Amino acid sequence: MIERVIARIEAHVLPALAKPGPVPARIDRAIDALIDALAEHPTTARLLLRSLVEEEEFAAVEPPEAAVVEARIAALVARFTQLLGEGVVAGELRPASAPDSVQTLIGATVYHFASGEFGEAVLGGALFSADAVARRKREVKSLLLHGLASPASAPKEMPPS
Repeated sequence: MIERVIARIEAHVLPALAKPGPVPARIDRAIDALIDALAEHPTTARLLLRSLVEEEEFAAVEPPEAAVVEARIAALVARFTQLLGEGVVAGELRPASAPDSVQTLIGATVYHFASGEFGEAVLGGALFSADAVARRKREVKSLLLHGLASPASAPKEMPPS
């Protein structure tokens, strides 16, 4: 099952990462794609979160299949990490820990959609409505891109939410 989750995420995210352009624009597209993939099926984020944090999740899968899924997850993480590194080298992003930034992105996207009733209580509304998904995209991009913006490219004010 987790293999199908990863395939859905790859189908959304990999084309967004492959498109040329400035690193902030590529991050923007990739965040949209990741959030779309997570919001498309309400169970996707919970399955992914469990597979990332619970070792037993792969116990029912044959070891070769588990290794393939883990390698695909690692490849996605590496693509995001590499993109952030490119942005630092190009001066488009401030020097920051790419692994920590990717971990923040995973938490801000995967956990958000996996949080269920708790998340809805915190937000005071649905997690998966079109408005809520659009708001989540804006919030994650604002958090990540403003936090990583190089001093020269940092926005002077936050966009409305």
